[in-house]
Amino acid sequence: MSDNTQKSASFARTLHAAFAAKVKAVLAELEADGTLPAGTQFGNVAVEPPRDPDHGDLATNAAMVLAKQAKTNPRELAGKITAKLIADADILSADIAGPGFINMRLSDAAWQAELATIAALGSDYGRSSMGGDAIVNVEYVSANPTGPMHMGHCRGAVVGDALAALLEYAGHQVVREYYVNDAGGQVDVLARSAHLRYQEALGADIGAIPEGLYPGDYLVPVGKALAAKLGDQFQNAPESEWLDTFRTESVAAMMDMIKSDLALLGIHHDLFSSEAALQAAGKPEAAEAWLRQHDLVYDGVLEAPKGKAPPEDWEPVELPLFRSTKFGDDQDRPIKKSDGKWTYFGADLAYHMQKAEKADALIDVWGADHAGTVKRIKAAVAALAEGEGKSIPFDVKLVQMVALMRDGEPLKMSKRSGNFITLAEMVEEVGKDVVRFTMLTRKPEAQMEFDFAKVVEASKDNPVFYVQYAHARIHSTLRKGANEGFSPSGKHNDLLGAEELELVKHAAQFPRIVESAAAAREPHRIAFYLYDLAGAFHTYYNLGNDKPEKRFIVAQQNDLTAARLFLASQIGQVIQNGLALLGVEAVEEM
Repeated sequence: MSDNTQKSASFARTLHAAFAAKVKAVLAELEADGTLPAGTQFGNVAVEPPRDPDHGDLATNAAMVLAKQAKTNPRELAGKITAKLIADADILSADIAGPGFINMRLSDAAWQAELATIAALGSDYGRSSMGGDAIVNVEYVSANPTGPMHMGHCRGAVVGDALAALLEYAGHQVVREYYVNDAGGQVDVLARSAHLRYQEALGADIGAIPEGLYPGDYLVPVGKALAAKLGDQFQNAPESEWLDTFRTESVAAMMDMIKSDLALLGIHHDLFSSEAALQAAGKPEAAEAWLRQHDLVYDGVLEAPKGKAPPEDWEPVELPLFRSTKFGDDQDRPIKKSDGKWTYFGADLAYHMQKAEKADALIDVWGADHAGTVKRIKAAVAALAEGEGKSIPFDVKLVQMVALMRDGEPLKMSKRSGNFITLAEMVEEVGKDVVRFTMLTRKPEAQMEFDFAKVVEASKDNPVFYVQYAHARIHSTLRKGANEGFSPSGKHNDLLGAEELELVKHAAQFPRIVESAAAAREPHRIAFYLYDLAGAFHTYYNLGNDKPEKRFIVAQQNDLTAARLFLASQIGQVIQNGLALLGVEAVEEM
């Protein structure tokens, strides 16, 4: 058996997966003896912790969802299921609640064994094969290559990167993609701005930056590099002679800067796709031809702009229109402008078709200001799927902007950029881990404030500190134990009591949290979980302040201390695994 096969097989041994398998085995027995009809579908059967921990350790809806197929009432079916469940030595009780839910309490031995599973799997504890090696393309950041990364890009960058890591951990093959918008008018503005800095580098007095050009100091070194490379040949040349060269050179310089900024956050993409290259390769024309062949593009006239009256300069123009209303959009959308150039939507449609050729599913992480584009792009991908006769799941994650604060006061200006705080400035001040974790402490669709003072506070109200402190505290405890001659051991897990096993129960949630977060495409669930797990650890640790017998290290009780240190070590392992998914270091000292 290969290492990968062994690991894949071991994933199923985590506690929640194991007990879900036990429930399915009981259902298979009931199907075999005729209680359930042959061919009963078990797909909607869930086994998960009940909302109220007082109801038990696990609950299943099996009787509720299968009663109709069995042509019986849920409570009667639940009685037959529980009769078989309680025959398992690891299930202390199986009680019927309400209309037919089944609540189970597990043996201490089951939880103690889970600690050994965490230790055996190590960094693979929580890893899943649920993705089935499906190829998922995650496109994120995709900032226009016109300047350094700033806070408007940061949150989407972190969300996309954490989502990609989460999907990989859950068994998908992930392609991390960045779409370079290097074919629009903003790139011409960049080229003109770089040419101005080029003239400055050659000694010209450029004065104030003209309105409409990019004013940031970040273009000064670009101008110097161009002057060194090109000399003065373009200093007084007409724009037609230098625009293409300066566009290519300045975009390359900006992408180097963007990649460098992203690297500060530990973010690296697998693939950079150029819009200019897409158009040069004729991909939009191919997409238009394909769509016309499937009667999804036609020549028509756009409706007048909505309002009391159309603008005076508005004229009806026949344009190629995509039938996005067929897929739920409120109007058909042009894929070309009146001058024959591709609209942003037309180029983006071709780009998504290109992505779909090599992926089983697509995910885009966009800023919330792109919300109006979601429906039409989803329509385009739906059209592609329909035409190809296949399913291409497509999800768009919208990320709200972040308000930068310092001690409650808004921050806006940056000398380097001209009008915004750069990502590099943020990371330099508070560190990569603080930025990354903080970006995941709220749902991406929720508004967020990033207060430079609060995110570095050493308090429970600062989630990144609270979680990292839990991991550091664990390693401090392990070092203290080693200094006193104690070492962790899983040989005496039977000495762990109720309070300790509560910690195990929290840790054992991790594999199912990973799968649910991956299925929902929501990496922030990992951050929420880690905060709760850290809280559970801190609560138990603080218990020892009032009850010395509850400390991790208990003098002259070697076996008990070894068991508790083993417990602490495995809690630390789970925290480390979770932080790794978020791209945050699990520090051992603070």
